[in-house]
Amino acid sequence: MARPYTKDTTISYVPTDGAIHYPAEDGEPMAASDYHLKLLIWTLQALEAHFAQNSDVYISGDILIYYREGDPRKSISPDVLVCFDINPKLRRTYKTWEEGKAPDFVMEFSSESTYKKDLNEKMDIYASLKIEEYFLYDAEGLYLPSPLMGFTLVDGDYVAIPPNDDGGIRSSVLGLDFRLRDGEIAIYDPIANEWVQTRAERTEIAEARAEQETARAEQESIARENAETRAKNAEAEVALLREELTRLKASN
Repeated sequence: MARPYTKDTTISYVPTDGAIHYPAEDGEPMAASDYHLKLLIWTLQALEAHFAQNSDVYISGDILIYYREGDPRKSISPDVLVCFDINPKLRRTYKTWEEGKAPDFVMEFSSESTYKKDLNEKMDIYASLKIEEYFLYDAEGLYLPSPLMGFTLVDGDYVAIPPNDDGGIRSSVLGLDFRLRDGEIAIYDPIANEWVQTRAERTEIAEARAEQETARAEQESIARENAETRAKNAEAEVALLREELTRLKASN
């Protein structure tokens, strides 16, 4: 006979992922300052524009990565992440057991309040998740040993990536170079031999070029009109001279 339910009855159950709450926010600010936020947004937009033609590249920033099923305390939130071979759909959180993998590339924008964690605790977690590359950027140039640092995973540990001759650091995972340009982070595509730009920057440049082409075309049109006017004036002067010459001959 079944025991009747009372308010003191203890119900045993096996927790499932659906019964566990995985918050989409950690209560931490997205960036240390407006300047950090500006550069962070630019970096995300530049990477999104660069990989826009790839249908299996997921790019995000400040999203919570949960890396142990059943334990929402095991989470980390990189400023930038890039993951290949997964659906680029919008996500509230990134659960490694659902995605089937951790990201391939992560990056932190270090500040006075984060750089120690970035160089220690976060680095250890990213290495344990087997994230192939880990980059750091210090916008102020005050906290990290170098404003721009990159690490690649070797036998489970991160090893520093040596800078190129131009001071940039190559991300083999992304096929891109991270550099400092006019004192700020920039991304260079060594294959296309050009700087990576956001969609807005591309549009701005295209519009500027279009304006230049229009101005050049207008100048050329004006030049042609002036040349035609000069030619007509010259023809008229020649005609007048011929008439005058004819008149002079007739008078003699």
